[in-house]
Amino acid sequence: MASTMRAWAVKTPGPIDTHPLVQIERALPVPGPGQLRLRVVACGVCRTDLHLAEGDLTPRRALVVPGHEIVGVVDELGEGASTVRIGQRVGAAWLARTCGACRFCLADQENLCLHPSFTGWDIDGGYAEFVVVHEDFVYRLPEGFDDVDVAPLLCAGIIGFRALRRTKLPKGGRLGIYGFGGSAHLTAQIAIAEGARVHVMTRSPESRQLALALGATSVGDTGDPPPEPLDGAILFAPVGEIVPIALAALDRGGVLAVAGIYLSDVPTLNYERHLFQERTLCSVTANTRHDGRELLEIAEKIGMRSTVHPYHFTEADRALEDLAHDRFSGAAVLVAFDT
Repeated sequence: MASTMRAWAVKTPGPIDTHPLVQIERALPVPGPGQLRLRVVACGVCRTDLHLAEGDLTPRRALVVPGHEIVGVVDELGEGASTVRIGQRVGAAWLARTCGACRFCLADQENLCLHPSFTGWDIDGGYAEFVVVHEDFVYRLPEGFDDVDVAPLLCAGIIGFRALRRTKLPKGGRLGIYGFGGSAHLTAQIAIAEGARVHVMTRSPESRQLALALGATSVGDTGDPPPEPLDGAILFAPVGEIVPIALAALDRGGVLAVAGIYLSDVPTLNYERHLFQERTLCSVTANTRHDGRELLEIAEKIGMRSTVHPYHFTEADRALEDLAHDRFSGAAVLVAFDT
């Protein structure tokens, strides 16, 4: 086996059209105790990767390799790794490691860990031929999904699922979705399967068509009021100006969950119009491994369909550019160098 690999790294963060992502050659990573080396076969392209490349998220290390919706085949085991086997297909996601000892970890809230590590931010991610991950933080993947279709579930799916649960949507409730990309189109399928009426507000005509095809009750532009008051809403678009619009659309006691890791500034809120009558605004911070396992079980049960747009790994920079400019609906996925 070669001693080096190809990867994409964030060189100088900036607008995506300035090409902050560069292709590099790096030493083949070696797994340490309890770790696995995966040969990457697919990696989803998440908006968080775009925020990292453009500097909305400050890189935690120089030339960090993005990518945290990783589908890989176990290539090498580190010392003591025993829960998976060589050749097994597994998934790796945003949450790379937690301390396991802080008050949040001990309270089953590891997404709020005081000393976490994140894939593609703190440690190198899946925009590469190989990646090293910890065996306790990989997922067994449903057999009914191929490599490309399952990749977006590993962040877009998991985070959207956590956001849906954060809305505390009642059975048969009315859900509003603002922005309809990779995460939203998966979350909508869960809500619809569970009996919700889903109203989608997005500026993209193509995304509105996708929402209707998946069973949305109504679609409209971002600023349009939904046809009925909402019991819950999820904001996927990283646009703070939408927050008061979504809050105003909530019924009494409704909850708005902001699903992104980054959000532009929120305008001044009017208490009576936006928060009174026990409306709630909350955020979503990472996910727990339990969230991931539950999402994958639900996806298999309901026959979730990923709308994907494959890009060869050599096109990672173009995939991020297309994401930034809304040139596709659904999710982009990088396909391995040798596929």
